[in-house]
Amino acid sequence: MSPVVDPAIERGRGTGAERSLVRAVGVWALAASIFNVTVGGGIFVLPALASRLLGKAAPVAYLVCAVAIGLIVLCFAEAGSRVSRTGGPYAYVEVVFGPYAGFLAGVLLWMMATLAMAGVATMFAANVGGFVPALGSGVGRALLLVVLFGGLTLVNVRGVSEGTTLINVATIAKILPLLALVLLGLPAVRAANIAIPAMPSTSSLSRASIVLIFAFLGVESALVPSGEVKNPSRTVPRALAIAMTGVVVLYIAIQLVVQGILGPALGEPAAASTPLAAAAGVALGGWGRTLLLAGATISMFGYVSGMTLAIPRALFAFAEDRVLPRGLASVHPRFRTPWVAIIVQSMIVCALAIISRFEQLAVMANLASLLLYLGCIVSAWELRRRGVRAADGKPPVTLPFGPLVHILAAGVIVFMLSSITRKEWALVAVVLVIASVLFAASRMLGGAARSAPGSSTAGTAGALGGATLPGTGEA
Repeated sequence: MSPVVDPAIERGRGTGAERSLVRAVGVWALAASIFNVTVGGGIFVLPALASRLLGKAAPVAYLVCAVAIGLIVLCFAEAGSRVSRTGGPYAYVEVVFGPYAGFLAGVLLWMMATLAMAGVATMFAANVGGFVPALGSGVGRALLLVVLFGGLTLVNVRGVSEGTTLINVATIAKILPLLALVLLGLPAVRAANIAIPAMPSTSSLSRASIVLIFAFLGVESALVPSGEVKNPSRTVPRALAIAMTGVVVLYIAIQLVVQGILGPALGEPAAASTPLAAAAGVALGGWGRTLLLAGATISMFGYVSGMTLAIPRALFAFAEDRVLPRGLASVHPRFRTPWVAIIVQSMIVCALAIISRFEQLAVMANLASLLLYLGCIVSAWELRRRGVRAADGKPPVTLPFGPLVHILAAGVIVFMLSSITRKEWALVAVVLVIASVLFAASRMLGGAARSAPGSSTAGTAGALGGATLPGTGEA
């Protein structure tokens, strides 16, 4: 079969605005962005959950997640070398399966980001509670979350530049405390605490993996602006390899150090909500605990700030395409921001954070993301089968062993999804059914596409993914 060009280019969507984008992002810039977006608030709390689910065998679940994300990003790399326009994984799904599938990918994106943001907000409240116990539970916790989202809503309604400043302030703060804990905490690690007596059961490993994969979310956001990457057929796979190797090494090191320091105490209530701070307190003293609490709080605040800037743009794009009520596409007459979408999104996330626990929100966010990833894997295989090439004409990445990588990646995702309960499946199904009804209604009313088939998805993915790129720190 002779190679073909990205079908989006054939439809004319690769001309005009898409071609006007400057391809200025190189390997190290993209790798840094992927690393920054991936490492976030989740790792500050997940070691305790991993220990509760698997005991001393907790590091094994990180290895499963590492294998899964490695296979997934290989498929992303192949698809990214064949579809170079802005939209990333959502564009891959749309190119292969059409506007409706692309729209559902955008819905899964919004659902994943909303639930992840609510989950990180619950961790933020727990860390603030480490400084002021009255704000860590009950009415005090609820008031803290209301004040948090009320303030961020006000800042972002007033303008994008103010929201971006909040993001940039938090970028470095999340990395330095983690490195300090790993390097300075090593002498306090006890070998007996990290010795694995027996391998966990398959069901336990599956459930732990679907929780821990939360810490790896974010790759898809950093790949959205593929239309601005230099030589994407080479840059995307290299950047992915560099970034994800660094992420996996950091996460496993953190789990081993925290588990090695605390041992059985890692599962106790005192350490459950702030395990890294607890480990730092034992190994380094009070200043270490304060450093980790502060770093975690700043990291989580930066993440919530960035997503408050980004996620409402998805609702705004859906409303512009008349899939959601037109009022959500309102622009503030003075500040020129999507103020109604920002307010509605903040209210949704705040309510979820108040009534839900972190683990519940993390599992649901992971379910949405894994379904999206599964669609991207199938899309990568189909793009290869069709011989699609990116508009730059460069040879695409061709994974070895034929479709084996795609099959293994899909298999690992199915393995993790096997631990999802019926109630969790039902909640996602309800969201997708409602979204499908709205999509069908918008099509019947003739308002789903602004310029070409599938523009809804590209607009939504670009609005959300592009805004998260500067370093929000995906959890």
